[in-house]
Amino acid sequence: MSEFDINHVRRLDGGLLLVFHELLRRRKAAEVAEVLGLSPSAVSHALTRLRDLFEDPLFIRKPHGLTPTKRALELGPQVEALIKLVGATLGGEQGFDPAVSTRTFTIAAPEFVTDLIGGRLIAALKEAAPRAMFSVSFLPQAQALEALRRGEVDLALGRFSPEPPGFESELLYEDRYCVAARKGHPRVKGQIDFQAYAEIGHVYAISGSESGGDTRWPTSEVITAVAAVPQWLTALVMVASSDAIATCPRKLAERHAEMFGLQVLDPPFEPLSFKISALRRSGAQDAGVDWFLDQARRAVG
Repeated sequence: MSEFDINHVRRLDGGLLLVFHELLRRRKAAEVAEVLGLSPSAVSHALTRLRDLFEDPLFIRKPHGLTPTKRALELGPQVEALIKLVGATLGGEQGFDPAVSTRTFTIAAPEFVTDLIGGRLIAALKEAAPRAMFSVSFLPQAQALEALRRGEVDLALGRFSPEPPGFESELLYEDRYCVAARKGHPRVKGQIDFQAYAEIGHVYAISGSESGGDTRWPTSEVITAVAAVPQWLTALVMVASSDAIATCPRKLAERHAEMFGLQVLDPPFEPLSFKISALRRSGAQDAGVDWFLDQARRAVG
């Protein structure tokens, strides 16, 4: 190891890593001081040392709190990995044991994704990790990535294109759009032409563009809209009890077709497709997240 490396290692201690980690998560020095049991001046002093060590401002003070620099965001996964490595070394951690874990896994995902895999995830946890659970937040894409970056969620599921830097991504499944109409619809009997598609009232899911789909089907100037709702599942419930139709993810419509009494049809144009991916922080070693992501893969089927 060079003299330069030795000097840097000497100046870096676990306390500085913890301060950096919490600043990246919370963005407020006062909250970091409270969580770590430090005085505000101690946090300020630690930040000064961190800036000197990494030769970067790291966090810029703004009216709403501290905004991390590009360098700080790049360092985040590496610092988190170091903290976990130290914890595992000192605590003798042997990995993740689902049979005894009481962990709550946190994911950010659109409703139509958790609707698809949620039931199978519950069954998987009941069988293999009976004391664990998971919670889901419905967040727009930018907020989901920020929550993942801060460590507030373990995984973000959805459509992320292009793949954002600082994260590891893997494809969970592919889907395409379809048209859903109730069985017995007076104008829709197993297929739909463009005239009927344009004239029959549509129920839109207004969160669709944020939650994982390309919504570039014919515009509202071409077709008739009758309602806009927060989620696609709500749209399907309304379609099932009216003569409206919805253009929605096919896997979602097929999953509920029998229960709601729906026809699932190809649209009168080339169906648009999309990909749903799972994202996690780059370099973050977590055996529990490894296990939970494997359950999500299996839940897709």
